[in-house]
Amino acid sequence: MSLALSMRPKTLSDILGQNDVVGPDSVLNRMIQKDELSSIILYGPPGTGKTTIASIIADTTHSEFKQINAVADKKADMEKVCKQAQKDKANGTRTIMFIDEIHRFNKAQQDYLLPFVESGDIILIGATTENPFFEINKALISRCAIFTLHALTVDDIESLIRKALTDTENGLGNRNLSLADEDIKFIAVQSNGDARHALTILEMAANLTKDGEQIESKIIRGVIQQPSLDYDKDGNGHYDTISAFIKSMRGSDPDATLYYLAKMILSGEDPKYIARRIIVHASEDVGMADPNALNVAISAALAAERVGLPECRINLAEAALYVATAPKSNSVVTGIDDAIDYITNHPTNDIPPHLRDNHYKSAYKLGAGIGYLYPHNFPGHFVAQQYLPDGVNEKFYTPSDNGKEAQIKELLEAQDYIKKNFPPPTKS
Repeated sequence: MSLALSMRPKTLSDILGQNDVVGPDSVLNRMIQKDELSSIILYGPPGTGKTTIASIIADTTHSEFKQINAVADKKADMEKVCKQAQKDKANGTRTIMFIDEIHRFNKAQQDYLLPFVESGDIILIGATTENPFFEINKALISRCAIFTLHALTVDDIESLIRKALTDTENGLGNRNLSLADEDIKFIAVQSNGDARHALTILEMAANLTKDGEQIESKIIRGVIQQPSLDYDKDGNGHYDTISAFIKSMRGSDPDATLYYLAKMILSGEDPKYIARRIIVHASEDVGMADPNALNVAISAALAAERVGLPECRINLAEAALYVATAPKSNSVVTGIDDAIDYITNHPTNDIPPHLRDNHYKSAYKLGAGIGYLYPHNFPGHFVAQQYLPDGVNEKFYTPSDNGKEAQIKELLEAQDYIKKNFPPPTKS
């Protein structure tokens, strides 16, 4: 039996770091103690106690307890449990069905559970590391109470490691091993709030150490190799991290920008994906305040494609830092979105005749291009004339006072002055 399994808490009071969910005064604790459980979803990162809570329920309930794993088991296994539960209910026996990694079941599989949960044929306990509001059907969610578990703190993990070293019944206490305080903390930090991962690291290092000796730092570091990061490229870790990265660039925080960039790189994120996000936000958050941000972002994307990791981490960092430290303006994105919204709601506006194409025979008969004023023939290469269709008086682009846009704002204000005071010349 693995150390993580042997050290699994046997009672709710032994569970670390989840007092708000399973503490003495919690709703879930009272439901379990009274054996009056209703359908629930346990949501939280790996190694926070979801399966442990289910195991404790299995040991304390008077109901039939059935376990399904959404990765290993098929719909037929679930159907078998549900049909048997119907028969048992008729004989006065309740059935609790624990589905580990329930988010792995597809919509049809989740839908199959609905009538059984609704009728009370089964009491569902679902465990998931993914946000249930995204990954579990709304109809099923509405029939369950959701309990959120949180990653354990470094102090929680340190306490667990010390207990495992001294516990003679379930831990390593009979081996008289020791571990330096700094190494205990190192394991706790590297396990990223995952109790199971911390105990696995400890067990692997202990297996390489003789009884009665101190586990060496180099063994700990050799076992870990790579830090455990909360990053699933198809789940919350991915979306939360990229969200934090984008918001850090937008918020002009270069240190946070590098932090989240480093986390994505270490987690194996595709550098081309990172580069695409930087390109988008070079225009969305910097835009015309510093148009060169887009050039830098595109150059970094090209470098990432041609150079690859690990070297392209430098190119991505340069582009991300450029966006983070550049003057900010969202006038580009608000301008184009306002224009799209206007045209969506006002689709029938004719292009002014003098702006229409006249590069075809007899275009003049339709008035195309007649009266157009070529700006380069006028002082300052500007002349007041109508560009928007008749009746369209919207102002879609409003430059900010930041960076290059401050100059653009001055230029547009000067042009507005000319439009108001020097109307377009008429042709004789």
